[in-house]
Amino acid sequence: MLFSRCSTKLLLKIYFSFIKIQYILKPLNLPYFDFKRRKLPENREEIFDIYRKKWVKLTPEEWVRQNFLKFLTEVKNYPTGLVTVERSLKVNRMYKRFDAVVYDRKSKVQILLEFKSHEIKLSQNVFDQIAAYNTTINAKYLIVSNGLKHFCCIMDYANNRYTFLKDIPEYSKL
Repeated sequence: MLFSRCSTKLLLKIYFSFIKIQYILKPLNLPYFDFKRRKLPENREEIFDIYRKKWVKLTPEEWVRQNFLKFLTEVKNYPTGLVTVERSLKVNRMYKRFDAVVYDRKSKVQILLEFKSHEIKLSQNVFDQIAAYNTTINAKYLIVSNGLKHFCCIMDYANNRYTFLKDIPEYSKL
């Protein structure tokens, strides 16, 4: 036998670790971007979040968040310094965490973003979640993405309605 039992177990562990990482790093409906990533013991992988300036656990949702935010900064020219990730807010007397917001240069929230894993279908519940968060934030735009599908709408508070847009606006058009 070429490998001992221990070696076979190790090879299987490496193989399944590779399969798991490939599953998390599913290609998304976004341009390809490079990220700083590191592997930790027990097959845990982290990605460096340039917005929070720290290493975070690489989950399917985090993969979508990092790719989408990189799309905004690299393709749509959003200033990195005006993007905030995962902060608390109070909604109906409960504390919740939004996924990301984009500010204008006067520190007013322009976009509220909600991300889901590529495995999650963007259902009415997801839109209800971002709408509930927006009752506190009052963003001009709402964006929901699972990395495969992206929805962006502009809010019309005067007429109590919203309009879905065909594309994510450039930062200069906000």
